[in-house]
Amino acid sequence: RTFLLNWLLARQNGWRVVFRMEDLDTPRTKTGAADQAIDELRWLGLTWDGPVVQQSDRFQAYRSALEALIEAGCAYPCVCSRSDVAAAASAPHAEDNGPAYPGTCRGKFASATDAQQQTGRPVAWRARHPAAPVTFTDAIAGPQSFDMRQTCGDFVVFRNEGIASYQLAVVVDDAQAGVNQIVRGDDLLESTSRQIHLQRILGLSGEVAYYHLPLVTGPDGRRLAKRHGDTRLAAYIQRGTSVNRMLGLLGFWSGTISRREEIDLDELLQRFDPNRIPDKPIVFTKEDDAFLKGK
Repeated sequence: RTFLLNWLLARQNGWRVVFRMEDLDTPRTKTGAADQAIDELRWLGLTWDGPVVQQSDRFQAYRSALEALIEAGCAYPCVCSRSDVAAAASAPHAEDNGPAYPGTCRGKFASATDAQQQTGRPVAWRARHPAAPVTFTDAIAGPQSFDMRQTCGDFVVFRNEGIASYQLAVVVDDAQAGVNQIVRGDDLLESTSRQIHLQRILGLSGEVAYYHLPLVTGPDGRRLAKRHGDTRLAAYIQRGTSVNRMLGLLGFWSGTISRREEIDLDELLQRFDPNRIPDKPIVFTKEDDAFLKGK
């Protein structure tokens, strides 16, 4: 649904669609998952402009950005584990992100080598949080303000495995690709404040517009996942769900059509109105499942 709305907004406004495979989180990267994702998007008829960019091929670009942060005095080495942070921090953070970092290693080590020699621990790098809240206006979620002293503290920009964090990698990638419109799930609203902070430190100019979409959830209000059964696109394709039936449900969820009905991509684009995108979470119901199965 997120990719479809990206595509609809882009094709309606004459934007490019940049396809980036975010494959830096190696423990979660499943063999064949990237190719499957591409095949499924093509099955829906969705397209993009230019080659697929693999983050795993862009280590030097991220390393250069880290060096710029260090040179600016905005990043420092850290040897804290997740359990250390959880034990030391008192402020809870949003779901999936853990507690705010209390600044244990800020100003403690002269260099990464010094940190490793003193502690014998692997070294990550953290960016210093800004003193003032970061504010921005989202096209769907409205005005936003995040005080990183409370939400995350100083945050990791390079993990102790020597891999760039999501926050740093996407900022570098977006800037180099000329991205100025970002469409994604609203679980990343807080991440946007970190990315804006990094953009400012790195001197990456240009206005970026954000569209954060409410997530699709199960009936329990939690994000759609395995706990709600097999709701993978691949599973419905294997059951014989047609492209137009799948697009019909996605179009219904996106406010483009008023009921579940089969529709092709061209008609969906003609009828698409971004002002009708829902600003509340979408609940995947038994009726949705039955529609996809043709019942």
